[in-house]
Amino acid sequence: MNKYVLRTSLVWIAMIALAVAGLLLYRSHAVSDRAAGISANATAPPELKPVAEGPAAQAGSSNAASDQSESTPASLSPVQISPQRMQRIGVKTGTVEYTQIDSDIRATGNVDIDQRLISYVQVRFPGYIRKVFANAVYQRVRQGQPLFTIYSPDLVATQQELLLARENRKALGESTVDGVASGAAALFTAAEERLRQWQIPPSEIARLLQTGRPIADLTINSPVSGYITEYNALPNMYVDPSTRLYTVADLSRVWVYAQVFQDQIGSLKTGDPAAITVDSYPGKTFTGRIDEILPQVDAATRTVRVRLVIANPGVKLKPGMYVNVDIHRSLGRQLTIPASAVLQTGTRQLVFLDNGDGNLTPREVVLGPRAGDQYVVLKGIKPHQRIVTSADFLIDSESQLQAAAGSFAPPPPGAVGSSPVANGAPGAQARIDFTTDPKPPHKGANTFRVRLTNASGAPVTGAQVTVTFYMPAMPAMGMSAMKTTVALGDRGNGSYDGQGALGSGGSWQVTITAQQNGKTLASKLLHVNAEGGM
Repeated sequence: MNKYVLRTSLVWIAMIALAVAGLLLYRSHAVSDRAAGISANATAPPELKPVAEGPAAQAGSSNAASDQSESTPASLSPVQISPQRMQRIGVKTGTVEYTQIDSDIRATGNVDIDQRLISYVQVRFPGYIRKVFANAVYQRVRQGQPLFTIYSPDLVATQQELLLARENRKALGESTVDGVASGAAALFTAAEERLRQWQIPPSEIARLLQTGRPIADLTINSPVSGYITEYNALPNMYVDPSTRLYTVADLSRVWVYAQVFQDQIGSLKTGDPAAITVDSYPGKTFTGRIDEILPQVDAATRTVRVRLVIANPGVKLKPGMYVNVDIHRSLGRQLTIPASAVLQTGTRQLVFLDNGDGNLTPREVVLGPRAGDQYVVLKGIKPHQRIVTSADFLIDSESQLQAAAGSFAPPPPGAVGSSPVANGAPGAQARIDFTTDPKPPHKGANTFRVRLTNASGAPVTGAQVTVTFYMPAMPAMGMSAMKTTVALGDRGNGSYDGQGALGSGGSWQVTITAQQNGKTLASKLLHVNAEGGM
């Protein structure tokens, strides 16, 4: 059994080694054959040279192609597709119209404390805390509720000064000596004002003057209603005016920081309405508005924080809670197209205009914001034009293929029809019959022949006939695109021929065009399988 497994393993290893060697040999022959084909055809009139895919390949010489193929976007040309084929690939069309655009931006966010509703509790005089009544984070306190008591020697001394000044004012108030009565009154006023500056409640000052006894332990009350988010008040702790004893936050209104993608920020503005939903409260919606669009982009997520102000009745929204954000925006009446009609190439946006009879023209557009399944169009097309709304990727591929092969060229002035005339199509002035020698053609030199006749079958002479062979690139096999154009000579009686070399076997797209006096007589597009290796 072990010998059988070993023998089987060795057989498989040998087969894999042979396959790898064959692939390397095949690629080596392909490269050498192509190099030989290029050098052999360098002196022949009909050239066949590898060309880089892209607009440079379609523009002319191979040198220009190598210089421009990386920097110039792919060229597109109008494309002619039969109605039957358009139906097979699922082409749908629509009309460009003005519509009322209302869009919602959906994002996620987190609840935070409204910093404008935060209050701090501090004392204006040094002293020692005696009793603490509020001693827990997120303890709910009401405005005027006692927080702690404090004993301050400075406070007691000032109270005694106030009581003494009051007695002196009574005793010296009727003095006839100049300045005595007014001085006693000024001392009383100064002591009373010092207590007010220390924010001693007026009720405590009144109780002091009523009882005539200094208050040793002063009770400090909460200035606002809210939740304690921080506290440092401990019994017997010495504090001074710089000590922050409590932080109290009012959560009746909160902030929500929404993470909005940077490409959606341009349509937002302060004051736009927003709605918040939370999974904890199904069916409950909290409303608010945009308070601020923060001027910073998160480098990791490419989002911008948008601060929302949200009413929080019942304190259902808790700081740190994860929420869903829906920001409503009205863009007004805009020129729009379906999002499916836009072909994103990476450097530009394209749509295909439907000119009728299967004639489609690519058009670059400038897009505004996206609203649902529609784009706002800023530039490039006009209202009431018909465009392709589906299968634009397939049409783009066909357009680039025809542009590379030269199978479509806008008709010169005076040409019949609004588009190139295919062989046998209405408006064609001639019929093209194409043959090769040998048949089918093979890798290397071939002779191409065209028989050109008019609608009545009479030969057409004096025409300029060209035949273009094009094979797309095959990156997986290390092959670039190939193209050759052969101008056929007029042999009389409607016959035209010329010689050209094919650098590879396989499927070629062949385009034949016939022109006379600057007018296109006919064009024909077909596929030919050539024999021979790659």
